[in-house]
Formats: sequence, C-alpha cells, structure tokens
Amino acid sequence: MPPDLILASASDARASLLRSAAVSFAQSPARIDEEAIRAALQAEGARPRDMADALAEFKALKVSERQPDALVIGSDQILDLDGSALGKCHSREALRTRLTELRGRRHALHSAAVIAQAGKPLWRHVASARLTMRDFSDGYLDAYLARNWPEVADSVGGYHVEGEGIRLFSAVEGSWPVILGMPLLEILVYLGRRGDIAA
Repeated sequence: MPPDLILASASDARASLLRSAAVSFAQSPARIDEEAIRAALQAEGARPRDMADALAEFKALKVSERQPDALVIGSDQILDLDGSALGKCHSREALRTRLTELRGRRHALHSAAVIAQAGKPLWRHVASARLTMRDFSDGYLDAYLARNWPEVADSVGGYHVEGEGIRLFSAVEGSWPVILGMPLLEILVYLGRRGDIAA
C-alpha cells in the first residue's frame, strides 16, 4: 500500500491543483520562518531559482520529521525580476509600488517541489514560467488594488492569474500549475513511476 501523501503547505492554490488531479492527500502546513530563511539565502547570494528549491526543501523536511512514514511534498515559488528575488508585499501601498515596478516588464516565476520521506529528500524539481505585464494605467492599477486587496497579499507577485490578475498581463509563457505555484506535472509523473498513484 502506498504511503500517505502530505502537502506541507497552507496554499489553497496548491491544494486545489492536487485535488483537481484526483490525488488523495492531507494538508499539514510547515511552520517555518520563510522571510528569515529567504533573507539568509539572499545574504549568501543564492539565485532566485535556488531559493525556491531551498524553501521547498525546508517545508518538506519540517513536516517529514513529524510524520516520517508519509511522503511529504514541500513547494515554494519565487518571483525573479532580472535576477532579484522579490517577496510578498504586506501592505497595499507596497503592492502598488511592486506592480508599478513590474509594469511593462518581463519576470519569471520559479516553482519548486521537494518530496521527502523519513526526514530526507527523495526527489526535487524546479520549473519556471515567464510573464510579461502590460503597460496598464495608474487608474486601472488603483481600481485593481481596490477590488483585490487584501486577497492577493498571499501571492508573490500580488496577482492571482486565476482571477482578475490575468488582466495585468500581455504574455504568459509556461504551464498553468507552475504559474499557480507548483510543478504539478512532474510531481504526478514521479508519484506514478513509484506506484504511489495510479499510472
């Protein structure tokens, strides 16, 4: 019998991706200080892609240590603007500044997943998507924030592309699950090869 599968995240988007794929799992958020870990990684000069991978591993291992028999999926996403990792915005004013910075420019989203068992990583993958924001008006930006704050505060870019946030973009390159924060296809292939889900 395959081991229990646990998603080490409170993310509704990631949970929805797994549910939509008819994967049976439990949710057990990892209690880690993401901002402190991110700051330490930045201080060490880590690339945004490597930061996403490291944060996913921290989450997977934290929960795996508590539930060693289960397969634990840790996942994280980093926004990469010209090689700089940008974190979540904690105020509407900060988000307005962020979206103004992203406006008319291309950025990358790096979505990482690490699967751990018995406190050790078994598998990892980082996938990237590239998004170009259109040159939207200040008026639209203010109206967008009025309609969507604080719901978008949990998004690294301050947008939910599954909602009105899609209107901020002129081009999107990459898979939908990666944009939402998880390399789902690669996870499913790995679990299927192991026999943990029907393949």
